[in-house]
Parts: sequence; C-alpha cells; structure tokens
Amino acid sequence: MNSQPAFHGPLAETFSDARALAELLLDADAALPVAPASDRSVWAITSGSADAATVADLLDRANADLSSSWPQPLASAASRVHRDGDRDKWEQTVFARQRRLSRAAIAAAVTLDDSWIDEVADGLWQLCEQSSWCWPAHDDTRLSHGAVLATVTDPFLDLGAGEVVGQLAWIDQLLGTQLDERYPGLRARLRHEARVRILDPFVRRRDWHWIGLDGDVHNWNPWIHGNVLLAALRFMDAPEQGEERAHVVSLVIEGIDRYVASLPDDGAIDEGYSYWWNGACRALEALDILRHATGGALDAAATVPALRNTVAFPQRMHLGGDWYLNLADGQARPTRDQPWHALHRAARQIGDDQAMAHAASYREPGKPVASEESGLGRLLRGMTDTDWLAAGPSTPPLPRDVWLESTEIMVAREHEGSSDGLALAAKGGTNGEHHNHNDVGSFVVASDGVPVIVDAGRPTYTAATFGPDRYSIWTMQSSWHNVPEIDGTAQGAGVEFAASDVHYESTEEAASLSLDIARAYPLPYLTSWRRNVALDRVASRVSIDDSWGIDAPAAGVHSVVHLLIAGDVRLSETSAHVTPRGGARAVVITWTAGAAVSITERELDDPMLSEVWGERLTRLELSALSLPSLSVTVELEISTSKDVR
Repeated sequence: MNSQPAFHGPLAETFSDARALAELLLDADAALPVAPASDRSVWAITSGSADAATVADLLDRANADLSSSWPQPLASAASRVHRDGDRDKWEQTVFARQRRLSRAAIAAAVTLDDSWIDEVADGLWQLCEQSSWCWPAHDDTRLSHGAVLATVTDPFLDLGAGEVVGQLAWIDQLLGTQLDERYPGLRARLRHEARVRILDPFVRRRDWHWIGLDGDVHNWNPWIHGNVLLAALRFMDAPEQGEERAHVVSLVIEGIDRYVASLPDDGAIDEGYSYWWNGACRALEALDILRHATGGALDAAATVPALRNTVAFPQRMHLGGDWYLNLADGQARPTRDQPWHALHRAARQIGDDQAMAHAASYREPGKPVASEESGLGRLLRGMTDTDWLAAGPSTPPLPRDVWLESTEIMVAREHEGSSDGLALAAKGGTNGEHHNHNDVGSFVVASDGVPVIVDAGRPTYTAATFGPDRYSIWTMQSSWHNVPEIDGTAQGAGVEFAASDVHYESTEEAASLSLDIARAYPLPYLTSWRRNVALDRVASRVSIDDSWGIDAPAAGVHSVVHLLIAGDVRLSETSAHVTPRGGARAVVITWTAGAAVSITERELDDPMLSEVWGERLTRLELSALSLPSLSVTVELEISTSKDVR
C-alpha cells in the first residue's frame, strides 16, 4: 500500500463536525436513493410512479434486443489499441452490452417476469466472466506485464471498471430479491468480483493517477470515486464489514475532496462543457449519494462555492438550441441525451433557478426523461425523480454576458435570454489545460446561436489521442483553430504557453477580451501579439483586431491568421459570405485591405466531426506578410431572414 498524508480540502472542512462514518452510513438496502423492484408503487408497469414514457421506450427496445445475440468483446478487438491504435471497436461492443443489460433490468423491474430476470442474469454472468472491466486503452498491462490483453491477477481500476461495478450495484439494489429467488449465489459472485476487481485494488493501491496526488486532478477522479462509493455502499453489506465499509467511503470522500479543491470558485471546467457531465456533474451526483447514504448528515453542494457555481456552467456555455461553446475535446453540438435530471437535482438543492430552467428546457412532454446511454444509475434516478418528472418545459436563460476568470473564457450575446443575432466567445488560458487543443486566444462566433467561425472539436478517440502523438491530430493543432500561425510556427503545448495581460470588459453596449498571446508561441523574437475581440451590441458586429511586435530577421516574418468556418462559403477578394448550418442568418466576414486570402477545405470522414459540421470545414487564411496589423469583422447579412434557430 502506498501511504499518503490525509488530504484536507473543502469537503473535509464542511464535514469536520460529523460523527464517525460507520455510525452515519445507512444499511446497504437503504443506502442508494432508488426503490427496489419489490416496491410496486414505483415500478408497477401500469400504476407505478416511474416515468411511463421512459418505461415504454425501454420496453420496446429491450424486446427488440431479444432477436439478436448479446454483443461479445473479443481478444482481437481488445488488442487493437496496441496494434493499430483502434480503441473504439472494443469499447462500442462493451457499451452496447451494458446498455442492453440496463434495458433488461428495467424490463425485469416493471414486469417481474422470470424471462427478464433470466436476461439480466445472462448479462451479469457475462460481466463476471469478462477477464477485465478496464478499457484496454487505459490498462497498464502492456507496461507492467508486457501483455496486450488484460492481466487478470492485476486488475486496473479505470473508468470502464468503475462503470461496470456501478451498474452491478444498481442492479443489485433494484433486483436483489428477484435474483436471490431465481439465481441463488449470483449476488455472492457480484460481491466477489466487486471486491477483487474494485474495492481491494482501490484500498491497496493509493497511487492511482486519477486520485490526483501530483496535483493533476481531472474528470476521472469523481467519475471513478462515485462508482467505488456505490460498490462500497451496496456490496459491503455484511455486519462485520461496517468499519471497513466506512474506511472505503472515507477514502472516496478524501479523493473527491481533491477534485473539489481543484475547482475554481467560479465553477469553470477547463475541459469544457462536454466534460462537465463526466467531471463536475459526477462529483455532484456522488455527493448527493453520500448525502442520502448518511441521512442528510453529509451535505456539501450548497456550502462549497465551487460546487454551487459549477451548477451554472452548462448554461454559461450555451450558445442556443443544441449548440454549446466547445473547448478542448468537446463537441459543439453534443447529444441532447444528457442526464438533465442530475443538473436539475443539483440546482434544486442549491436554489439556482436559472440552472433549473436550463435543465427543464430539455424536458419534452410525452418523451423519455432519461436514457441508459449515460449509465443505469443515471437512468434509474431520472425516471424516478418526482420533481424532475413534474418539471414543465421552460426557456433556457441564455445569459447576456459570461466571464470565467479562472479559465479566461468569455461569452457574450446581443440580448439577454435570446440567441437572436451574433454571439462571441473567446478564451485566453494556457496550453496545459486538460484535453488541451493549443488554442490560446481562439474565438467562436455564432449567428442566431449556430457557430459560424468554429472550434472543430475532436475526432473519435484512438491510442494517439492521449499519447505522445496527440498533436499530430489536426483538430488538436493551433493551425486548425482561430489563431495566427506566426512565421510558419504553431502554438506550443504545455502550461508555459499561455495568454498574458488579459483584460475583460462588458457594458450595455459591448463586451470585449483583450490579451497578449505571444507567449503561446515558441518564438523568442515574438515580443507581442495583441488580440482584441469584441461584440458591439449596438452595431451587431464582432471585431477581431490583431497587432504585433516582432524583433525578427531582416527578411521579415510571414504570419497567417486562420478562421475555421462551418457552412457554405462564397469568397471574394475582400470578403467572405457564409451561410451557416440550420437556417441561421448568413454573415459577412471582412478584413483589412491588403491581406492576401486563400482557403483550405477539410473533408470530414469521422462521424464525431461530420455529425456536427457536415461534409467539410473551410479554413480561411489571411496573410499578413506586409501589414503592421490585421482586423476582421463579422456582421449579419442584412438582406437575409432567419428561418430556423
């Protein structure tokens, strides 16, 4: 065991007066906040309180599952991450199997039919027989054992392993009685696998990188800790395990405390909106489970500023409709199928009416209120949360101005509460942020909530994504972001490549961000590159003004300012006319006279990109070889009308 001094952060401070955990923790049958299937007031198919539309949808798809065999992850697929870098084939297979199991669990709960209990048992047994729950891309088996397949005697605790044990814990909570009746001994097997693969390694090895002992705390921390918490609360249910159970829970609290301590007081997430759901939201959900499991004695969300403020982060990143500001590895148009109930629940607990409204804006009467896509626990909580089920559709708040000082991100729109017109987002920060894209000084412009000058996002993850070849991927390079390429040089990767002298200002008439991005480039002769981005609300205009200082060789420095554009582009010598996706109003981009212009079209063959942007993105390249400065303006085309937002 690797011993470390106890960490004392915001949670430890908040919980300092609590009684011993072993006294506080509820018994296993009461520790998770979802009723078992034996409670027919919740789960009866015709009269239970579980959401009927969600139940009907899941039953339809669960019945359809029966016509095909269970998905089977194969050794040849698991080894591909070491052979050709493909991690997706194996992962999609195990995701499909776990989602089928979740659908079967709901079918079993609402029908209590033996055939569905059999289907659940089949899925559970397959998971128990699977050599490893760790995703091969995360496993250290190659490094530690020279193997390309999992080493069963040395299980690695990662996101995948956490997700499986969390699913098993929720199924045990939901169907424990029915499994005991039809499959005596199966629940003991679940406890054995949870102990061997999760609980013992978690306690024995205290140098897991995702704990963040080196200060690098990221979204793995609350995601894994939350699932370990579920396993401890549900599977450590023998009377003699009380103190051991409390010890595991105390380690979970200490681990999540490191994550909470790493959150800035303004609640910003440097990984961006997409990762909020599997970072800060996971922390909020785990702490909500802890609150329930201690009868309300341990409750932190309302008292820790970073937790209170991070609840507002999703609405602050909202551009309009399904579009969000995507930084790092996020998508600009992520799936609508998020666990909005989790945001709604957290907002209720802290009294954030705007965050509640943002979550409720995704409620569609008569449509499912939750999905198995993001895990069985989230599905169960969403479809049984009576306050969420009672929430009516609402209007997203769309704040006029957002400034997150910790990450140096601004978002501004013309009108409070409306996506009409232009919106501008820009960032400073560093190139050492999590899931970094080397994008200091980049910006996004949206028309009627639809991004026009864009951040591409990321392609499908491969072995290269988080390895030494990360910046060989075009979407991770500054040359494919809305920043300059200076003397043929892109931005450097690392925390030392950063913005400086950053100034934000907002008034009724305008909002702007001014910053020097010279330090983001490994060029000793670049003395300054001043960028000012501004939204003029009165004129309905976005402007980007660049000026620079270069102590360069006499031959001069050739710099190019890039603009990555989504939509149909019609180019002339002095302007570009862009028709965005989705019927938003067209915009006209103009630039300083004398700047040479060219374009590069990038065909998109990865569905992670093409499903957002269509067949291609266009890079506009403005050459500033002989200019002392360069300005770009973006305005709505007056002659067009808006059809769809």
